[in-house]
Amino acid sequence: MAVRELDVAAVTAAVKAMCMEVNYDLPDDVYEALKAGKAAEESAVGKAVFDQLVENADIARRDRVPICQDTGFAVIFAEVGQEVHLAGGDFAAAINEGVRQGYGEGYLRKSIAEEPAQARRNTRDNTPAVIHTNIVPGDKVTLTMMAKGGGAENMSSLNMLKPSQGWAGMVQAVLDTVSKAGANPCPPIVIGVGIGGTIDMVTVLAKKALMRDIGSKHTDERIADMETELLEKINALGIGPQGLGGTQTCLAVFIEEMPCHIASMPIAVNVQCHAQRHKTVTL
Repeated sequence: MAVRELDVAAVTAAVKAMCMEVNYDLPDDVYEALKAGKAAEESAVGKAVFDQLVENADIARRDRVPICQDTGFAVIFAEVGQEVHLAGGDFAAAINEGVRQGYGEGYLRKSIAEEPAQARRNTRDNTPAVIHTNIVPGDKVTLTMMAKGGGAENMSSLNMLKPSQGWAGMVQAVLDTVSKAGANPCPPIVIGVGIGGTIDMVTVLAKKALMRDIGSKHTDERIADMETELLEKINALGIGPQGLGGTQTCLAVFIEEMPCHIASMPIAVNVQCHAQRHKTVTL
């Protein structure tokens, strides 16, 4: 296969557009999940909350305003084809320039603070982005963006369990995380679960899991059954929409798994709010 050249200016343009679109347009899978959640919700107050969430999404799309005032940390998963030659500049710099332009021209809140342990100065342009790059076969570059709000991210957890705790221990870790979170991440939530790997990789797996569309089923039936079990047990907690009680605390649970060391059993739980903002483009 011949090497294909791609100017990083195209990356900047794509990221700029995604920054605005993910903050204005709730993805169709999430929008439909909110409507389905209302139909399944048994609480009258919960149903009213779902109505408000759908109305909010409609207003944001119509008036081109953010779905939520917290327009999030820009998280980018980049799959770069090994037959692509990126020309015209630095790839990461191109992504950050797209974030800078998108959050500036889109009048989106800039939420990133540098020197977090001390000065906590706002970087004023929502950079730097968090970039996860993977080299894959082919001659395309696929960019998936998530605008990750601080409230939901703060409720996430990393758990280094003992192998003897098994699946039951993992289930309890997820339920403990959601129970502790309560209303803080603005439920109904979406849960990404990473299992295996190392302390750093398992958190990436949990974040990557959130990139799936609500309604999709894992290709591994074993993992699909695990997702269903967790979803049912989370919704049985009774936290409900916006923490006001009900049967629909969680819209979906997604799991990403990889092998781990025989002495370890890492599990990460990444909590996402009802504004599950994500978009994918291929260049």
